[in-house]
Amino acid sequence: MNLIVDVGNTSVKVAVFELDRIVFSVVFNKRIILSELKKIIKKYKISKGILSSVASISEKKVQKLQNLIKLTRVSSTTKVPFVNLYKTPTTLGVDRIALVSGAVKIYSNKNVLVIDAGTCITFDFVNSKKEYLGGAISPGINLRYKALNKFTAKLPLLDKKEINYFVGKSTEESMHSGVINGVTKELDGVILDYKEKYGDLTVVLTGGDTNFLSKQLKSSIFANQNFLLQGLNQLLIFNENK
Repeated sequence: MNLIVDVGNTSVKVAVFELDRIVFSVVFNKRIILSELKKIIKKYKISKGILSSVASISEKKVQKLQNLIKLTRVSSTTKVPFVNLYKTPTTLGVDRIALVSGAVKIYSNKNVLVIDAGTCITFDFVNSKKEYLGGAISPGINLRYKALNKFTAKLPLLDKKEINYFVGKSTEESMHSGVINGVTKELDGVILDYKEKYGDLTVVLTGGDTNFLSKQLKSSIFANQNFLLQGLNQLLIFNENK
């Protein structure tokens, strides 16, 4: 059994894999990470795991986890199953490393664009030769709503909602149109650019807004909210076999 731990800004996503299959998954607050992981490790008799953290986690907690299991910690120096052609490899986020690892292992020998729609929207492209070329980073849906509210005097803070119009007939409708149509057209446009340049393309949509966006995109995609966890599992397997 493999323990997969993805630490975010406030919450932790954890999955237990048996080979390529998720047998257990849970999300909890970062404050209780050690107590929760101890329970999971004991229940599933786990001996090895992988940790990805885009937010800070104390070295003391990491050390305690390392005392419980053999732990691979994702960083810019982690061995990866692809050729990293990013110009600044040491600044490439550990989440993006995991996503690309998943892409090359799950969609072998294909051109793959992974779109992670969360706080930020990241685009990561790896070609059929397993060469990671880079991508893009853009503000996510909720971040755009927050920016409209924070950096203006009178615009309200709205929650995202599905819409079927592009002409907003009120201030709130105009904001929804700007954010939602802006994001979906951005994603469809980026996908089209990659298809025109690289031909046959597999597109994976993941992240917190996966279900919300997958209904509204015109492009053909594979929607998979667990793709980051799967990528981390593939990265752990790859390093274990080295």
